Amino acid sequence: MNLFIFLSILLPSAIISATPVAQTKHSTKYMSQPYGQLESTGAVFFITNEPDGNFVVSADIGSDGKLILRQAVSTFGVGAHGITDPVGPDPLFSQGSVKTSPVSNILVTVNAGSNTLSIFSINPSDPAALTMIGKPVSSEGEFPMSLAINANGTQVCALNGGAINGVSCYKVDQKQGLVAQANTVRSLGLNQTTPATGPAGSASHIIFSENGQSLIVSVKGIPPQPGFLAVWDVAQDGSLSKDFQSITPGKGGLLPFSLTVIPGQNAIFATDAGIGFDIFDFSSPSAGGNKSSVVPIDGQGATCWSSFSHKTGNFYLTDIETSIVTEVNVDVDLKGTIVQQYPQGKMTGTIDIDIVTVGSNDFLFVLAANATSIDVLLLDAPGKAQNIQTLAMGAEAKAAGLELTANNIQGMTSFIVQQK
Repeated sequence: MNLFIFLSILLPSAIISATPVAQTKHSTKYMSQPYGQLESTGAVFFITNEPDGNFVVSADIGSDGKLILRQAVSTFGVGAHGITDPVGPDPLFSQGSVKTSPVSNILVTVNAGSNTLSIFSINPSDPAALTMIGKPVSSEGEFPMSLAINANGTQVCALNGGAINGVSCYKVDQKQGLVAQANTVRSLGLNQTTPATGPAGSASHIIFSENGQSLIVSVKGIPPQPGFLAVWDVAQDGSLSKDFQSITPGKGGLLPFSLTVIPGQNAIFATDAGIGFDIFDFSSPSAGGNKSSVVPIDGQGATCWSSFSHKTGNFYLTDIETSIVTEVNVDVDLKGTIVQQYPQGKMTGTIDIDIVTVGSNDFLFVLAANATSIDVLLLDAPGKAQNIQTLAMGAEAKAAGLELTANNIQGMTSFIVQQK
């Protein structure tokens, strides 16, 4: 991998004020009318992450998986761009900057420039419309960049990647919003700045393990020094172990970025911007497990984001430098192999992704930062992904008075209406 190219494309450089945005009558910007309760099956969301005001942007998902851009709602916080030169997309060096829970009907987002988190309720009858719950709360650190929500939607944990870095967790109160939880503020001990300097050496992603008993954070290395996963135990009351266990990738692993659970395997699939992807096996008592491995992707530039399709049984990864989606299979022995690759257009800057199931089909949504668009792929069968839509957002955002810039947008999450 060409580390210079990787740093040049991913890294950003503006120090942002930590002052929250004042509430105004322009807190919601509309780009289209509601899709219609009978036609909308859900919504996708990302954040503008602008330094003068962060907005959550939503688009309705139709029954065919295609999107209609809907509206943008203020988080009453501000965004930030990590430090690098030259400035480029992926401002937070992260995955999971905005997350939803289909169980508790909530959306939570980071406000990296104001060191706060905002929570919204989602109306299942009109999922693209959001209503803020309470007020933004402190992230208990600096430069919040990623979020995890537990399986029952009652606990949110945040990853701070700035000079005060580590994790913090909150209880979800449907009236008050996020309520700070005792014994959950834990340090990573990284030598970082605010905003964070990266992507090398920065934190990336926070998730819960499949059984909910561990909280896992990825930290990228500074080559030739590899990064690591930080793993805290989660008690029944939601509190975290005092210290984390540090687990390094196998030989050749450098920059573990996104984390995706490998279903039923007690293992984690991690993209690795330095080589391709890493597999972490937690089933063995020894750190890293017996089946942990590192798999190169030939020609990759910076493979950073990942999601899993239950329909195909495969993982899908995006590379911001090559703008290629790579489909990967992981077998029962945790052996990873590349199935197929899908170019999305040169220099479109494919970053955050998410996969949803609508009816009998899975759909992959890819935020193409440089193109300020979302690519939609139908995942009909293994190795058979098809591009069915490119949702260009620039003109509609401009008409609505929404600032949408390639170097600042981040995140991709979805909410699907649950069938009764």
